[in-house]
Parts: sequence; C-alpha cells; structure tokens
Amino acid sequence: MADATDLSAPELSADDFLRLDDPYFEPTNVAIVTGAASGIGQATAVALAVNGLTVIGADIDAEGLAETGDLAESFDADGEYYGVETDLTDDEDVAAVVAAAAEEGQLRYVANIAGMQHIASIAEFPMAKYDLLTDIMLRSPFKMAQEAIPHIEATNDGVGAIGNMSSVHGHYATKDKSAYITAKHGLTGLTRAIAAEGGGTLRGFSVSVGYVLTPLMVNQIEDTAEERGISKQEVIENVMLGQARTKEMMTPAEVANLFAFGFSSHAKHLNGADLLFDGGYTHTYE
Repeated sequence: MADATDLSAPELSADDFLRLDDPYFEPTNVAIVTGAASGIGQATAVALAVNGLTVIGADIDAEGLAETGDLAESFDADGEYYGVETDLTDDEDVAAVVAAAAEEGQLRYVANIAGMQHIASIAEFPMAKYDLLTDIMLRSPFKMAQEAIPHIEATNDGVGAIGNMSSVHGHYATKDKSAYITAKHGLTGLTRAIAAEGGGTLRGFSVSVGYVLTPLMVNQIEDTAEERGISKQEVIENVMLGQARTKEMMTPAEVANLFAFGFSSHAKHLNGADLLFDGGYTHTYE
C-alpha cells in the first residue's frame, strides 16, 4: 500500500475496459451516465462509449464532462459521447437530459452513478447536507427512471436496463455516514421496483463495491481521518480495508466494467438484484 499522502485516483487507459460482443452495443442505442465528469461515472461513460453505445454524460461539472469526451476520443471509442451540463437536483434538468438523450437514438440504458459524501454523526449532521445528498443519490435516480422508462418501453422491443450505483453501505451500516447509508438502502428499493414494473425486458440492477480510489474517496479519507482523530494511513488500513479480504481498493474502471456487463445481454437474468464486488466486506468477519 502506497503512503496515504501519495494517494490519487488512477488515470484511465484503453486496456482497462472490458469489451463485450453484444447486439445492442451500437451507436443507435443510447445510455445516460450521471456523474460522468469524474471517478466511476467518468469511467463508466468511457466504458460504454468504447463498447459502441452513444453515451450522454450528465453532470454539473462542464469541464469534467469535456475531459470525459477527450478520454473517449483518445481511446478510439466505437460509440459517440456527448456531455450535457445537468443539475441532478433540478427535475426540469433531469427531464431535459433524458429528452436530449432520446433524440440521439433509442434510449435503452441509464447508469445512476452521481454521488457525494459527508462525514458526521446523526446528531451533528447538517440537514442541508442530508437533503443535498439524498436529492442527488436517491431522488434524482427515481426521477431519472421516471423520465427514462417510457422511452425504453417505446423502443422496438422494450429491452433496456437502469443500473444504480450502490455500495457495501447499501448492505450494512457504519457510523458517521448516515445520509449516505440511507440513500444506498433506498436505492435497493428503487432497483427492485424498477424490476417489478419492467416486464422482464426492462431490467433494474445495482452495483455494490467497497472502497474505490476516486477523487471523492481521497476526500473521504481526509474527512474520516479528521473526524476520528487518526492518520490517513490508519483510515485506509483499519477503517476502509480492515474488514476486506482483498487488500486493495478497486479502480473506477473495474466498477465501470460491472455496469457494462450489467447492461449487456450476458446479464439478462440480472434483474432486481445487486452485483456485489466488495472484496469480502459483507459476508466475512474476523
């Protein structure tokens, strides 16, 4: 493990991405990826473009969206990529980005990845932060599904999927992350509701991972260290990786590959369920 002071999110490379042979992975079919300006969202947008889909990246960070497009282009992606500056807490913005995506082809896929974190106990948690976090991570995915489902159902065969970024914190709780945990547990319900209403061709699934080395995670390491009064290295080794059996953080590209697989025809029986890649966090203990 590198010294915590040297931590930074890894740079993406063309070799990072799983490439799938799938009849639906072509530019006439469209995927929306939220949080596409950085981290897991950026990696997922690039992964889906590399796999031939037309990708609409939605994020409030216009500069980051442009960077995602540059990455897709540098990897000679078979699909197209368009970044749309979007405030995911604004229902009208969410509706507008879905409408824009539907104009580019048959909208079939949505990856709800945008997220944030705030470290504080329940007693000290600012309600403004709670509202912002749950608006981005729970309300926005619901609204995105509400807007996207009619378009997916209107395709020639109704085949599509909505994938939600969950977490090990959608399976269990730890202290000082109450809003995040609430949102991730709520996404489990939304995922199952999408599956229940999808008729078998429109699927809902979630992806749960442990700790991923993203810019958000680098910030969280610093926040957790301050909150608990320990070093950043202790946060990584004892708090984040202490319970895991796989002693390394995942990369954004590894998570992006799970979304690519989940959207593919290879995962047609993945419906209402969760892809749990957590290094042993959830089902093992000391």
